[in-house]
Amino acid sequence: MKKYLIAGLLVWLPLAITIWVLQAVLGALGGVFGWLLNTGKAILPVGAEPLIDMLLKIPGLGVLVMLLGLLLTGVFATNIVGQWWLRQGSRVLSKIPIVKSIYNSVKQVSDTLFSSSGNAFREAVLVQYPRQGSWTIAFVTGRPGGEAALHLSGDYLSVYVPTTPNPTSGFFLMVPRADAIVLQMSVDEALKYVISMGVVAPPVHFVAPAVDLPEPVRN
Repeated sequence: MKKYLIAGLLVWLPLAITIWVLQAVLGALGGVFGWLLNTGKAILPVGAEPLIDMLLKIPGLGVLVMLLGLLLTGVFATNIVGQWWLRQGSRVLSKIPIVKSIYNSVKQVSDTLFSSSGNAFREAVLVQYPRQGSWTIAFVTGRPGGEAALHLSGDYLSVYVPTTPNPTSGFFLMVPRADAIVLQMSVDEALKYVISMGVVAPPVHFVAPAVDLPEPVRN
């Protein structure tokens, strides 16, 4: 009986967690759409309220509208006119007290993490944590900067050590580059390894050493 229960759990648990995560994401998108419509009630004429209530009752409409909005925003942000307007909007938000500190901080983090030219979360490494002799997987987020870098002599890396099984929380460390072992596994494989608490081990990627070929014999 125990064997069958565990086998059934192994079948349904990944599916249930996947559905739960998708419901959370879709619920967040639908919540933003509902908030926008409810805000529109205070702006639009009174006669528009029945239409707004009808739109709120359509299942899945909020998710489709928000995804379409993200797509159109991306198209707008990648052309010259859109970039100019975004710069003007950022300049205005950067002058509002309290708002500017939150907006600028979030914008810098998001630009660093999601930039295609950035190095954040592009590499997985092994570091010793929380003590010497204990190793864990970390993700390189860049190099120390600002005042912290002035107090560090040598070549250091900024790394993020995720917790298990929830990788959204973790610890930020600055470690010497010489103490970090670069892994050949991808970031996705390393993340699966962390979430599974070491149960799902990624395949070993061997890097073939360079072989010096003999020079051709010249007559």
